[in-house]
Amino acid sequence: MVEEILPATSAEPKLEVTIEEPKTKKKRVSKKAEPVEAKAKPKVEEVPTDVESEKLKSSEEIEARLEKKSTRSRRMLNEAKPVSDEEIEAKLKSREKEKKFKFDLKVFNKWTTNDVIVNDAGLKDYINLSPVLVPHTQGRNIKKQFWKSKKTIVERLICKIFSTGHLGKKHYRSSGHHTGKFVKVYNMLKETFTIVEGRTKKNPIQVFVDALENGTPKEGVATIEYGGVRYPKVADLSPQRRIDLALRWMTQGAFAVTSKNKDKPMAITLADEIVAAANKDETKSNCLKKKFELERLAAGNR
Repeated sequence: MVEEILPATSAEPKLEVTIEEPKTKKKRVSKKAEPVEAKAKPKVEEVPTDVESEKLKSSEEIEARLEKKSTRSRRMLNEAKPVSDEEIEAKLKSREKEKKFKFDLKVFNKWTTNDVIVNDAGLKDYINLSPVLVPHTQGRNIKKQFWKSKKTIVERLICKIFSTGHLGKKHYRSSGHHTGKFVKVYNMLKETFTIVEGRTKKNPIQVFVDALENGTPKEGVATIEYGGVRYPKVADLSPQRRIDLALRWMTQGAFAVTSKNKDKPMAITLADEIVAAANKDETKSNCLKKKFELERLAAGNR
């Protein structure tokens, strides 16, 4: 047999098998928050407990400071010029004039309200002196309580003349021939102010405001019920109530005189009432009589 000589062959290739491991999700490792360094609090000095150490300043320092203040105040007093009462009044009047309205509408087209001054501080906000040519708001301020103070004081007088109010619990005397007749009352009040101006030689609105200030009561009487028993007790009156009472007493007094004496029209009797109240004449003014009567009754029930 012939042996075939085969060429030498290379060794068989080795198969390398690699087994891949399954991929697993990496867990998120939460980083721990680094501790924030706390801000160093300002050191508070401990207050000593001893009574002597609690005194921050000695008595000598306090005396020196007081003496320094007294010398400074003495120097200021010596340097200051004395101010007379006339200068103070002039300054007050100039301030009030600055507050007045820039435009000048005259009431009844005759009298200005920019020069009128209210001396009573309690009534200053309730006596409306805004410039108006015709004092008639046509009932704009009747829907809300206390809005009647927005009316001018002349219009409030006109509204009181419409119905002078009740005397006691019954309507003692009717004022129907004035009720709702604005033009009639308007002309009558214009004549009244003309009479006041002729007698006093002043602005009649200023005279009317002075009469209001003199005729408004400061105290009244309120009825209190305690244990089934009613008794009167003195009470302070609000500014709006004070003005309402003064206007009512003025118009009632004037209307009572003209109803008894037909020869005197209400324009004259109302002018008499305003001038008497402005001059503090209790014998002729019904408003002042009612005021003193109410204050006397209040003083007896304190």
